[in-house]
Amino acid sequence: MKVRRRRRPKEPDSQTRVREMLSYFAAALPAETSAGARMLALQCALRMNVSAQARLSFGVLRSLRLETAANTWCELRDAGLIRTLPSDERAVVVQILDAGLLTQHPARPDRLRAADWAMRGFCPARTGSTPPLQLAALFAIAWTDRGTGQGTTEMEQMARECGSTIAALPPLLDQLVTAGVLTTWQAVREDGELRWRISPNGFYYHAGSEIS
Repeated sequence: MKVRRRRRPKEPDSQTRVREMLSYFAAALPAETSAGARMLALQCALRMNVSAQARLSFGVLRSLRLETAANTWCELRDAGLIRTLPSDERAVVVQILDAGLLTQHPARPDRLRAADWAMRGFCPARTGSTPPLQLAALFAIAWTDRGTGQGTTEMEQMARECGSTIAALPPLLDQLVTAGVLTTWQAVREDGELRWRISPNGFYYHAGSEIS
């Protein structure tokens, strides 16, 4: 009997895929696009099929705390990223209109793996129910070195990718410390650099693991 070989995920890994997609949407979406809409865009892009259609179950939307946020879908429609398709009682189905996304990560199993990684990259019960805080947590984890637990980026980059402002980052980062996602953070205002350390209590290591 022929033994079916287990498919090996292709590079880059899920953490890198999510990081690249956050950067992609920072350029592709209007600057004023909300954190909730950016999280939906990320999940749609990672879950789309070869026809550029994505199906987000209400279970996924509940996990994102966006099951009733109709305005976030309107933001993506107005930005020309999606159009909604006939859906059912279990999911929202959309057609993705940005053809450039198909060239980002064409292997769907790897994109689905990254979509799940992104879902585990934050915990609403710990980070709070607000999309800005959840997206900030995901950004921090995506930009953290797995070996050291330390992360660094430019403040302007985090603000842009999180749909925020530089002035709004300190309160968000303080809340991530309170939630136990970060242990410390520091802004070096001379060069606009932001540094942090992920909490070693298991939050980061669970989110950083890949799914078999």
